[in-house]
Amino acid sequence: MPARNEAGNLPALVDEIAAALASRGPFEAIVVDDGSNDATPKVLAELKRTRPWLIPLRHAVSCGQSAAIRTGVRAATAPVVATLDGDGQNDPTFLPAALDALAAGGARVGLVAGQRLGRKDTGFKKIQSRIANAVRGRVLGDGTRDTGCGLKAFRRDVFLALPYFDALHRFLPALVRREGFEVGLIDVVDRPRQAGVSNYGLWDRLWVGILDLYGVWWLIRRRRQVPEVTEL
Repeated sequence: MPARNEAGNLPALVDEIAAALASRGPFEAIVVDDGSNDATPKVLAELKRTRPWLIPLRHAVSCGQSAAIRTGVRAATAPVVATLDGDGQNDPTFLPAALDALAAGGARVGLVAGQRLGRKDTGFKKIQSRIANAVRGRVLGDGTRDTGCGLKAFRRDVFLALPYFDALHRFLPALVRREGFEVGLIDVVDRPRQAGVSNYGLWDRLWVGILDLYGVWWLIRRRRQVPEVTEL
């Protein structure tokens, strides 16, 4: 879970994650503090004292959401990783459904992505997201209507095989398909943010997002064939 200035959301969210996964055997919850300048480090240190399964990590300076996710995935010890945003809008009760869908897909499915229903963002942000998703889907043909949902489950080795760049997390379905895997989709109910403010705006994503989109399009076009390897 990437988190930047989410001190007000983390205590409840960490315990919701534990409740959602309690019946599934051992787990670890890795929270990557992406250079917060609020009380996030202090809150995580306090939570860690009574939760041995919690692994708080910290970036010295903010490196972005994709970097925080990659830091967490690299630190993970399990072969399957689930992600969700640190603002509390992704409901952890949907984590088991994502993990079950990934397991049911077997080796052919590399990623299960949540798709939000009943989004609680502002009207302008919803329109912005709808346009961005429509353009992305048209250009990449990734078969996904909502890549912005932070709740996802994937095989760790598949994620680490992807080409890394800033904003990677917004293009996971297209990149996983590029590697020859299928992508599963589940509907998840969005929740309103309970504390803090969004770390994203229109202008900090628009132009960079356009460049990223065509960069991913180029990567897909340059993938000639996914090798099928057998031992002789």
